[in-house]
Amino acid sequence: AYSRKIMGYELSHEMKASDVVKALDMTVKSRQTTGQIIHHSDRGMQYCSEEYQMALAASGMTPSMTDGYDCYQNALAERVNGILKHEFLLYRCRTMEELRALVKESVAIYNELRPHL
Repeated sequence: AYSRKIMGYELSHEMKASDVVKALDMTVKSRQTTGQIIHHSDRGMQYCSEEYQMALAASGMTPSMTDGYDCYQNALAERVNGILKHEFLLYRCRTMEELRALVKESVAIYNELRPHL
């Protein structure tokens, strides 16, 4: 939330804990601070998993989760997802590789060119 940038992501046909750990690993590699980081998420089972919680602990991040299944408690993440879906991912890709390229380009545009108010 501090940088208003997408720091890590992973594309997958599933939402396994190992997939979100890959996104977390990307985030850790692009981390730009040595200060304490709080990782906020919803209560999806992949984020509650032991695998993900261990990866958070190993990276020195403090977990924070919504107290229920109310999307408004995770509004920033939901907003970013909406922006990606409605401003960038405007056509159906034919292959996963095509989608990967489109998402990578969309994230770069979102992070570097789109104004963050």
